[in-house]
Amino acid sequence: MPRSRILAACQSLLLAACVAPVREPAPSAPAIAPTPLRFSLPAEPNDAWNAVGQILVRTPGVGYDGRSQMIGLYAIRYRGEALMLLARGVPLSETVQVPTTEISVTGTQGKLAASEAAGELLALLARELPAEIESVKARFAAEKAARASAKPKKRPKRGR
Repeated sequence: MPRSRILAACQSLLLAACVAPVREPAPSAPAIAPTPLRFSLPAEPNDAWNAVGQILVRTPGVGYDGRSQMIGLYAIRYRGEALMLLARGVPLSETVQVPTTEISVTGTQGKLAASEAAGELLALLARELPAEIESVKARFAAEKAARASAKPKKRPKRGR
């Protein structure tokens, strides 16, 4: 093969390699932003977790799959949809001056759960949690007082 043909073939290959491949258009972004639903309120995480449990117990259509107080998690089913509710403490900072808890809802794999059911459940929690937290605090205080009054009084020690 003459040298000019080899050179022409190499140039053709180089030009072919430089051509951008035809790509399909990227899928359009989802209509819902890919973040979990959430809100924050001024409350200790433990009080908020207990209050969430009280609200879930009395909400029609909610079923428990599991829960973990240690990580502030409720694994539930609401209207047939598997969801995870999390109650997490927000670290104190210059902008967060009081104990604050973030309540969020995701799917069971931790991914977006922006369904109508998830939104309704979160709205219900946002509406009812402040009053329920006060109720939980009052109940815990009453239980603590009852335990304190039920303890037998210590007898003074007699000298030997």
